Amino acid sequence: MDNPQPPNNESAWERKTLEKLVFAALDEQRARRRWGIAFKALGFVYLLVVLFAVVDWGSGGEHQERHTAMLNLTGVIEAKGEANAENLVAALNSAFEEKNVAGIILRINSPGGSPVQAGIINDEIRRLRLKHPEKVLYAVVEDMCASGGYFVAAAADKIYVNKASIVGSIGVLMDGFGFTGTMDRAGVERRLLTAGDNKGFLDPFSPQAPQHKAHAQTLLNDIHQQFIDVVKAGRGKRLKETPEMFSGLMWTGAQSVQLGLADDFGSVDSVARDVIKAEKILDYSVKDNIAERFAKRLGASTFAGFWKGFSESALGVRLY
Repeated sequence: MDNPQPPNNESAWERKTLEKLVFAALDEQRARRRWGIAFKALGFVYLLVVLFAVVDWGSGGEHQERHTAMLNLTGVIEAKGEANAENLVAALNSAFEEKNVAGIILRINSPGGSPVQAGIINDEIRRLRLKHPEKVLYAVVEDMCASGGYFVAAAADKIYVNKASIVGSIGVLMDGFGFTGTMDRAGVERRLLTAGDNKGFLDPFSPQAPQHKAHAQTLLNDIHQQFIDVVKAGRGKRLKETPEMFSGLMWTGAQSVQLGLADDFGSVDSVARDVIKAEKILDYSVKDNIAERFAKRLGASTFAGFWKGFSESALGVRLY
């Protein structure tokens, strides 16, 4: 009977190598499984964060108590900005239609902006005040309520300011650039083709035509008069008109009270507590969700923002 031959060194080495490969594959599989679990957990946490950012978790019970509704008008008033008519109108309607709202505070900190957006908000405030005469809306100015911001504030029942607030700037502007001299020195020729004698109205690369300048001034005067009419309608006999009131100048909050551009001094808290008599304040402002904020930030590159402002500046009428 033959005795079994002991494994040679080569067979033992192959077996050990195979075992190492198998164990390495198992370790790699376990590591992938652990990482998979970790990534799934992170994804779940991310979804929870998004859910909390998007969903309004305000307790419905809060609205069952008598309270003051607060809306924010912050920053430049523009269609694509945070302070736009769509958001403000939606918030205004929610506040006026809520039966447990004792009064509404519009907190303003704005240098102005689009006359169209400001006009839409002003019109809606006046419409809702007529529809809900039992509700009051007070504008409370913090740092600034200028131009388009004041256009909106003029629709309020009363305007409260801080003594150091900046108020007014009842005027309209249209600004742009002229590059004709620079182009001549650089040897650049402007080739503008239009169908319509005035289609190149205020083109920054063409010499300014006197008739175009006159027409632009007519536009500004018309919008300025609309602004003046809104202020006079909103403030009424409280205004103490001076020759400079509608010149575009600004005043401190203390001066604005003396001029009748504002009614009294106050903050959001003091107006809610002492005037509306409903100290509990709930914010009715419409806020962008996390996806919308990310999209806006992604699209707001430096070049895109510069080119937008440059290309639209010639025709952009603003209440600043």
